[in-house]
Parts: sequence; structure tokens; C-alpha cells
Amino acid sequence: MDKKQLYKLKSEASQLKPVIHIGKSGLTEPVIEELKKQIKANRLVKVKILKSTFESEDTIQFSQKIADATNTTLIDVRGNNVVLYR
Repeated sequence: MDKKQLYKLKSEASQLKPVIHIGKSGLTEPVIEELKKQIKANRLVKVKILKSTFESEDTIQFSQKIADATNTTLIDVRGNNVVLYR
């Protein structure tokens, strides 16, 4: 993905509201399935993660796990918000 497309996706994502909230139970199979549905419908999805979900890990590492589980590209990580694109 080139820089121009990445900047465009980041600007689009800034206008989005999180469609999925990942809670203290973490990255479970139902959460992954719902993420896949949302990504299929919208292609660009923002996810909000509860801080206690990834206390033992770095935010970026946990975000990469989400991207790997859903076969998407990690576009942006800001605080506890993650933007995914397929």
C-alpha cells in the first residue's frame, strides 16, 4: 500500500465511530466473526479496545493479533482505537 492511499484511509477513519468494542474477555471467536462480518460490509472498520484487555502486551502487538486473526491490514493505532482495512 502506498503512502497516498494510507493517508486517504487514515483521514476516512478519523470520521468513523468504533463499530466493535473489545472488552475484558479479549479476542474471542465470536468477536473475530463479528469483525469479519463488519469488515466484509464496510471494508474500513474502527475498533475500540478496553485498556485491561491488553495489559500484558503492547497496544500495537495486540492490534496486530486482531489484524492477523481477521486477515486485514492494520492502518492506524491511536490510543485504544484500531483501524483495519481489507
